[in-house]
Amino acid sequence: MTTPPRTAGANPVGTRVGHPRRWPLFLRIFAFILFTVLLVQLLNFAAVLLVPPPTPVVYSTSRIASVVRAGRDPSGLLTIAVATAPPTEQGDARDRHLGRVIAADLGVPARAVIVEARRYGPPLMAGAFRPPMPMGMPKMPPQSVVDNTLFGAFVVWVHAPDGQWRTIRPARPAFGLWQARLILWFLVAMAVAAPVALVLARRIARPVALFAAAADRLGRDPRADPIPLTGPPEIMEAATAFNVMQERLNRYVEDRTTLIAAVAHDLRTPLMRLALRLEKAPDEIREASEEDIQEMSQRIGAAMAFVRDMTRHVRRQRLDLRSLAESITDDYADRGEQVVLSPGPSLAIDGDAPALKALLVNLVDNAVKYAGHAEVQLYRDRDTVVIEVGDRGPGLSAADASHAFEPFFRAERSRNRDTGGTGLGLASVRAVAHAHGGAATLENRPEGGLIVRVILPA
Repeated sequence: MTTPPRTAGANPVGTRVGHPRRWPLFLRIFAFILFTVLLVQLLNFAAVLLVPPPTPVVYSTSRIASVVRAGRDPSGLLTIAVATAPPTEQGDARDRHLGRVIAADLGVPARAVIVEARRYGPPLMAGAFRPPMPMGMPKMPPQSVVDNTLFGAFVVWVHAPDGQWRTIRPARPAFGLWQARLILWFLVAMAVAAPVALVLARRIARPVALFAAAADRLGRDPRADPIPLTGPPEIMEAATAFNVMQERLNRYVEDRTTLIAAVAHDLRTPLMRLALRLEKAPDEIREASEEDIQEMSQRIGAAMAFVRDMTRHVRRQRLDLRSLAESITDDYADRGEQVVLSPGPSLAIDGDAPALKALLVNLVDNAVKYAGHAEVQLYRDRDTVVIEVGDRGPGLSAADASHAFEPFFRAERSRNRDTGGTGLGLASVRAVAHAHGGAATLENRPEGGLIVRVILPA
């Protein structure tokens, strides 16, 4: 038996000849973070230029006093209302100074006017409204610039002659519209930055996703094509090691297949000579020896078929698993066997039809052989398709169930040598399930018997 040729053009070792030098993965991540930060800062700078903060309305103490005397503000920028609670004690020295200035303008005691600006938000930076100083002039203290002005959020309490306190405050928030514009700009910036970040993140994660897909593909089919050597140097090194591992695994399987095939071929020749020599032996010895020789030939053939099925490349195609199961159960029913397939909808999957047929035949044949009947059920469970073949036979002990899928394993009690078989049926079932990316399990049924469950990706 010759070793199957490798795929033409495949380079499992993965040389880097012809590939341009690429950025390492950590540099890509660093560049991505740096670019994102710079983009955000650029958007913030644009917000400062395009959405500048509004200039606050400045109210002089004399204007506050005139509004108090008139009882209203003709411009509508200030509101006067009767206080529902007495004012608290004045805050800082500047508020007390402004209160004394307004009280002096109104001709009332200083304690009759209270100014509160800190509670509703401190005034804006006084330096922003300070006029430029001539060269050579000493700098004026910040307090002298805003001694007689109020701006931002503030409230002035005035004790009226009728004994009530009245409040004067701005009619509208100083920065309501500006804050709304900033929120809108933030949303626009997020809408601009998010797609850019998404594209860059996908470009960085794409080599890792390809590597994960190749690893999953190797688990389903060891003879899958090697991973292409593209991406950052770290990914290329990992792909090279992965391809080398895949080549070694395939070589190991091929060498084992070649060895078993050679041993089987060499054993058949002496068995044939032994059968020819036994023709002249007494009938009792000849008949017993012929049975042993026939059993040995069958075991050699079963072992060869098992190895061939394990190493055969899976050729997937779209098929209806229920139709395949119906054809198998109908064949058993035509032979008079008690095989029942539960009704249900069609189940379309991608799989190797000969391998799946052999899987179903092995499961049904085991159930019929050891229990006299088989109950087949197919159904979909989320993103998988489940094949269940149950019987009501003697079942398996816990110790035997843990080794049931091992090649050449035979149970010592109910499923002993007298019932026939080579111990490769369930091993072949598991090999086919693994080749399709699935799994095979078995368990004893509570009502008696055994159920074998094969889970395949849908």
